[in-house]
Amino acid sequence: MTADVFTTHRHLLTGVAYRILGSAADAEDVVQEAWLRWAEVDAASVADPKAYLVRVTTNLAIDRLRGARARREAYVGPWLPEPVVGAPDAGESAELSDSVELALLVVLETLSPLERAVFVLREAFGFSHAEIAEILGRGEPAVRQLARRARDHVRERRPRFDVDRRERRTITERFIAACAEGDIEGLTALLAADVRLVGDGGGKAKAPLRELIGAVRVARFLIAITSAEKLRRFLASSGASPDREMDVEIADVNGGPAIVARLDGRPVGVVSLVIADGLVSTIYLITNPDKMSRMAARDPSESA
Repeated sequence: MTADVFTTHRHLLTGVAYRILGSAADAEDVVQEAWLRWAEVDAASVADPKAYLVRVTTNLAIDRLRGARARREAYVGPWLPEPVVGAPDAGESAELSDSVELALLVVLETLSPLERAVFVLREAFGFSHAEIAEILGRGEPAVRQLARRARDHVRERRPRFDVDRRERRTITERFIAACAEGDIEGLTALLAADVRLVGDGGGKAKAPLRELIGAVRVARFLIAITSAEKLRRFLASSGASPDREMDVEIADVNGGPAIVARLDGRPVGVVSLVIADGLVSTIYLITNPDKMSRMAARDPSESA
């Protein structure tokens, strides 16, 4: 019965942990530790197992995030969340689906650990202020203040998506075609004038160490690395042989269409586009091999 109760809530716990941490690997570790704690508890003495497990998982995630922040300060180049495969579930609320978008997770990185936890529990999972206060062991007025501050912060910085999934996919297809054909004019026409390209190679694979800004600069960089030969060398920089089979496809990543590059079926790069006013405003390029290992698995952030 103890294992059955935990299994019932495992997707929820993983979803909470992933959104707080931005790392599927860390989320899995947190959920595993939550299980170890649950296994030591007399389940019959717990009036509300779901509330108990969410409380344990949330606080473990907050503690891990505080440690991760210190490590990320020494990270080589920009740090981006770990991408996960998965489309929105038909039974999910819009808030829950949207809360796993890479663009939002990037913004959540700018919140304090407590603000981030409150935002995730309130905005994504719909917990009340009173429930969150119980989870965090804080007063409800303090939780309301944290929620308001986090919500205002995210509203100011969150990229605006004003296109539906179909249009996002169409623009992504045009983006791939322009890169593959070396069509710099066609690619530039898809980009906002102040487009940003943020790369995350973690010092283990090639990616820009600083943001690239501006349509011409970004387009030239993309064309330079995405000819068939140059793309193979670029993506093989982690040690893979450049003559291995490479393919590029559009897949559901973090709830939206993204470009996934594979060598011999192994994911080696993800490109996610933020689109506003019909143009690409931000490009996230993730090539760190440590963040590719779970791309073949089902999205660990989905919730039951």
